[in-house]
Amino acid sequence: MQWYFVATLLTILTSSQGILTTLSQSNGGYQYDYATVPFLAEVFKLVVSSLLLWREFQKSSLPRMTMEWKTVALYPIPSIIYLIHNNVQFATLTYVDTSTYQIMGNLKIVTTGILFRLFLGRKLSNLQWMAIVLLAVGTTTSQVKGCGEASCDSLFSAPIQGYTLGVLSACLSALAGIYTEFLMKKNNDSLYWQNVQLYTFGAIFNMARLLLDDFRGGFEKGPWWQRIFHGYTITTWMVVLNLGSTGLLVSWLMKYADNIVKVYSTSMAMLLTMIISIYLFNFKPTLQLFLGIIICMMSLHMYFAPPNMLVDMPLTVKADEEKLIEVSVDRRTRP
Repeated sequence: MQWYFVATLLTILTSSQGILTTLSQSNGGYQYDYATVPFLAEVFKLVVSSLLLWREFQKSSLPRMTMEWKTVALYPIPSIIYLIHNNVQFATLTYVDTSTYQIMGNLKIVTTGILFRLFLGRKLSNLQWMAIVLLAVGTTTSQVKGCGEASCDSLFSAPIQGYTLGVLSACLSALAGIYTEFLMKKNNDSLYWQNVQLYTFGAIFNMARLLLDDFRGGFEKGPWWQRIFHGYTITTWMVVLNLGSTGLLVSWLMKYADNIVKVYSTSMAMLLTMIISIYLFNFKPTLQLFLGIIICMMSLHMYFAPPNMLVDMPLTVKADEEKLIEVSVDRRTRP
């Protein structure tokens, strides 16, 4: 598969996540335990990856699998980072409102580019850096509400702890993505074997969270395995399949593309969600939304377009060299 096909599919699935989650609500709330959704998504990814790995075993050439403990021990780290990130996210939302948190979350676009350079040693051109900054500006512009609204003043009214935790949350999100890419490209192991390791630990950590929630609640609603499917509808199962499929696509991009492609996919998905919400939830489009879409499209073109489509310098230099050759030839032919 080509990376741009996978990226487009990821954009579509990611954009539908929020919509499906909203549609899964009943009377303004969830009739199911939302913490069970990530767990079932991890189990789904684990089952699919195991089946694809088993399919590879049926072929004549066995898949490459590194089973050294030093290598396997690296795979719980992304789950640990995401676990810390989720707690920081919860703490951040106690200081700032949702709109402010979303805007600060766009910092992960720039931090991903910085960590991409520091930890993976991937050099970006000046145009690509400008494109990444434009992407952050575009997504932020699309989320900023009009100054006539009451919530506009809340953007800069939160305490310093909220902004500090927001920046930390963005850095942790970027770090988890960069580290996962590092694991995927560390060796030539089978993608499905790497996924099996990732999602095994992911399922374990999500199950541990469910147990922790039960202990905190004093098992008032009973153990999680007795109510895991309680309140589930077709829409809820679609949310689970969506999250699971999105994770599988992200792992493919980490293996065969990079984090920047994933960042662009998720950013474009956010804009696509806003556009779809206009028709589904009577969301009123704003000038900021249209400006944000234009800026993000410019950023997309700047990052992925060939340099000769953006800068005319090489052609100019080539023309100047041809003129110099003509002048030198004229001088030689003069009597």
